[in-house]
Amino acid sequence: MTSAEPSATRSLPRALRPFRHRDYRLLVTSMAFSLFASGMWIVALVWQVIDIGGGPTELSFVAASSSFGILLSVLIGGVAADRLPRRALLIAVEIIRVVIAVTTGTLAVTGTLQLWHLVVIAFVGGAGEAFFFPAYTALLPTLLPPDELLAANGVEGALRPITQQALGPALAGVLVGWFAPGWSILIAGGIYGIALLTLLVMRALPVQATESTSVLRDLKEGFAYLFRTGWLFATLAFATLYVLVIIGPLEVLLPFAVRDQTGTGAGGFAFVLSAFGIGGAIGSIVVSSFRMPRRYLTVMLMLWGAGALPLAVIGLTGQLWLMGTASFVVGFTGSAAMVIWGTLLQRRVPPHLIGRVSSLDFFVSLALMPVSMAIAGPIGEWVGVPTTFVLAGAIPVFLALAAIVGWRLPADEIAHPLEPEEPVDNDVVADVSVHKQP
Repeated sequence: MTSAEPSATRSLPRALRPFRHRDYRLLVTSMAFSLFASGMWIVALVWQVIDIGGGPTELSFVAASSSFGILLSVLIGGVAADRLPRRALLIAVEIIRVVIAVTTGTLAVTGTLQLWHLVVIAFVGGAGEAFFFPAYTALLPTLLPPDELLAANGVEGALRPITQQALGPALAGVLVGWFAPGWSILIAGGIYGIALLTLLVMRALPVQATESTSVLRDLKEGFAYLFRTGWLFATLAFATLYVLVIIGPLEVLLPFAVRDQTGTGAGGFAFVLSAFGIGGAIGSIVVSSFRMPRRYLTVMLMLWGAGALPLAVIGLTGQLWLMGTASFVVGFTGSAAMVIWGTLLQRRVPPHLIGRVSSLDFFVSLALMPVSMAIAGPIGEWVGVPTTFVLAGAIPVFLALAAIVGWRLPADEIAHPLEPEEPVDNDVVADVSVHKQP
């Protein structure tokens, strides 16, 4: 490598620097195909339930089975990510996804699919999902230098709304309309296969030897780290209540707010959802294009807390464009905060604990979602949908301030700066990364 190349590296836009690394390019390509296929799978699965005569209750059984699979497996998934080769875990998850998609599609097109098949398949798919993201989160720091992790997490944050929430569902809708849900599921299985093949092309990194311990001891170590680490505990405590406050209104009450306040139907609802997804993609790209904020904990929590304020606008406005704008801002700030959060896990958590800590994050994020969705309807009927959205917008601000002040997070972030390091030679990174645990 010539002496001019490091200067050329620094001239690259910050958001593109991770793409200098071959294994990262392969990993993010695999994730893009996998998220695209998952977007197809979600939509096709809904219509497959309907196609075999199911209704809302049957669809709830399938969705609940998937959620139960995630919650039951996610903590074990974190232990696995800290004990086993992470690339191998990702490969195993993609194999499971291919198998369940091909199996479901085959049963559907042959007319032998039954509801209990879908319940079991959803559980297995949820359990596999629980192993994927702890392994992915822990793998990134072994492929990239620290100053490029923010950009890499921004790429993931942009890919999710574009591929899983927009392009994948759009293609599935077309295929279901032209053919049948089963064929859409089979095609999703083929796309999962592409994601699998891309992972297989990556280098197999050696596994660092670790002390042989029990799974229970590993779980206890993860929880002990959580409870003694102030910034981590404060953020997860905030996230638990944040999910409880906002998920129910967004998932349950938003369609009624759009219908009753703007006088529109499915088209208006789709517009508001699309604005949320577009905001999320742009927010991820924007935050990954700059350095990690100096006051990273304060900025992150206020992006979530103050960023929820536009939910109050959704409760108060009768204008669809204003509702869409508010949704865009909530998506923008939420995704920007998530990029910072993912980078914090990778830079401040000890490498041998990243998998377990990320699984705890996943668990906390999911644990109160069903509760939030269950209570949103009754609360909306009790105080009114507009008032519920006003409360959902205001409460996170106070939760964020309580976390920042109560755990003295400004002092913590000053004591632990995350100033970006100078970009390093790509060949050096590749040589060093093979000695890290995958």
